[in-house]
Amino acid sequence: MITKRRFVSWACAGGLAAICPKTIPTVAAQTVSRMLVGFGAGGAIDVIARMLVDGMKDYSPSFIVDNRPGAGGRLALVALKGGPADGTAMILTPASSVAVFPHVYKTLGYDAFKDFAPVTTVCSFPFLITVGPMVPADVRTLADFVKWCAANPKQATYGSAAAGSMLHFTGVTLAKAGRFEFVHLPYGGPGGIQDLIGGRIAATIYPIGTALPHVQSGAIRALATTGPQRSPRLLDVPTVREAGYPALEANEWFGVFVPANTPTETVSQLNAAIRTVVNAGAFKTALAKLSVDPAGETPEEFALLIKSDFDRWGSIVQASGFMPED
Repeated sequence: MITKRRFVSWACAGGLAAICPKTIPTVAAQTVSRMLVGFGAGGAIDVIARMLVDGMKDYSPSFIVDNRPGAGGRLALVALKGGPADGTAMILTPASSVAVFPHVYKTLGYDAFKDFAPVTTVCSFPFLITVGPMVPADVRTLADFVKWCAANPKQATYGSAAAGSMLHFTGVTLAKAGRFEFVHLPYGGPGGIQDLIGGRIAATIYPIGTALPHVQSGAIRALATTGPQRSPRLLDVPTVREAGYPALEANEWFGVFVPANTPTETVSQLNAAIRTVVNAGAFKTALAKLSVDPAGETPEEFALLIKSDFDRWGSIVQASGFMPED
């Protein structure tokens, strides 16, 4: 498992030196640039933000990661909304923050489309649908699991990191497609994996990097990945489309946003700087160790992706009957 400590050690050894090319556009005469992260230090998004900032030292003389954990990442977005619109204030945030949360929370404190300008995605990853010892060993496919859930409704449970997340609604979509009751248990983090291993829940839906070590150890079984292609890390595991459930296809992404009034040319400059880092071989190698794939669109392409995801997850949330929270 890749930990923050190992990444910091790797970076200090010069592993990230290769992703600081002299061609990165710079922000002139700026003292400090901040990359906000709405989660605590040590998690995947924090580690990736630090890798990105390390690769962008030529963009700004001083560039720091500013952790603002709380409310599932929403507090950091509220903070960014009022930040300077000069290319020195930005955030790395998950897709759910702008594509799902507006459909889930009555009061967000920000407007996903009016308060921010999209810069680019940095990376993306699929989810992994896994089962544990509660589910009989002869349940080998996603279709088998759906049949088992229908026959064992009291045991048809799944865990994810949070209610109102893409992970949660992926399970909702599976239940709707398979016409069975699927009880969701939000854990507020990766704790569902331990309950899965312990036989206390039937299944989990987590990012592939969270579940992968436990699949590789044989503690849990992978039924399908939600990406459009098979994961190179689990080539023998089918996609949800191959398994007969294309409606479950989904990738989470981490993307960079700036305050809405940031000038277009500043957004373009920042986009170029980030994509230079993301396209570097050392950065891609580091992402692979986290079971994450590099991404990177133009601001215009990113805006279309956000709108597409917003529309798609909005209809899923509405159809689920999930009651929005305050």
